[in-house]
Amino acid sequence: MTDWLLRVGALAAGFGGLATWAAPAGATPLQDPYGTWTLQGENDAVSTLKGTSDQNYTSGLRLNWTSGTDNQPAPIETINHAIMGRGVTRISLGVQQLIFTPHDTQTPLPQPHDRPYSSLLLGTVNLINDTDLSRTVFGIQFGVMGPAGLGRQLQNGFHGAIGDTKNQGWNHQLQNQPIFQVQMGRTWRLPLADVFGISMDMLPAASAAVGDYRIYGSVADTFRIGQGLNSDFGTPTIGPGVDGTDAYTLTRPVAWYAFGNVTGSAVGYDATLQGNTVRSNSPHVPVNWDVGEIHAGVAVMWHGMRLSYSQVWQTQQFRGQRSGLFNYGSLALSAKF
Repeated sequence: MTDWLLRVGALAAGFGGLATWAAPAGATPLQDPYGTWTLQGENDAVSTLKGTSDQNYTSGLRLNWTSGTDNQPAPIETINHAIMGRGVTRISLGVQQLIFTPHDTQTPLPQPHDRPYSSLLLGTVNLINDTDLSRTVFGIQFGVMGPAGLGRQLQNGFHGAIGDTKNQGWNHQLQNQPIFQVQMGRTWRLPLADVFGISMDMLPAASAAVGDYRIYGSVADTFRIGQGLNSDFGTPTIGPGVDGTDAYTLTRPVAWYAFGNVTGSAVGYDATLQGNTVRSNSPHVPVNWDVGEIHAGVAVMWHGMRLSYSQVWQTQQFRGQRSGLFNYGSLALSAKF
């Protein structure tokens, strides 16, 4: 318990330190009066590689709305500037569902040394603050983990609809637990070169979260090559991380880029692995505190829309996890209205 508290304290201190980065970094970016709707799906079977088919993080769905710039009620504007300093502000509201399963989904018996069945249904509220060269996000996530997350109904219902085998172990999923997270992150845009109209930049980033879902701190760096890179700050994934990258403002008729990303996380707690917070007999496995990810993909923006695809490779999240790198695909479509 002492070791766990030390980890929590260290990560919480790092999380608090993110607030000190909110000083302005660059001029005010272009105004954008339009809201942005985003629909995103992630799945271990939707991949440029051979899918892992219902193992570990097996499915994610997200629907999100991001406001236009400086278009929130005055109290929210005041809170945004008080937390993150001067810049162009937005608010982001969304709902997401995540499903996690063990390696063997065809046994109805408990699997004490593998990831427990679990699902989460979460709402997200993020405040976004942009300058030309930085984006800062501060927000909360709230909802439920357990049967009320509707993972069993969605996964087995879909399998039944397409004539696939249903997963057999959902009777042993983690039980209902309220979820509340506080999260913050910042991304910097560092232009590198512009050669014959093709630009390159880097997007170093840091984020952290504290709550009864996950406690972690992470650092990341993204390299991009394309045109109109100053239209956004990269593309989001549904999994761990601060999902404040839906906002974009086209700076040319067609913008596009290819990207590669490396992320490293220090994980102090993960309820989907370590079980229900207040149940001593909850299914659980020992978490790996150090987790790495590699992302690679493309994004295209035109006529107020953005379409992106990324492939994610992830190191093992818990001790005893089978196989090497786990991978899944992420597809997102955004449109402005």
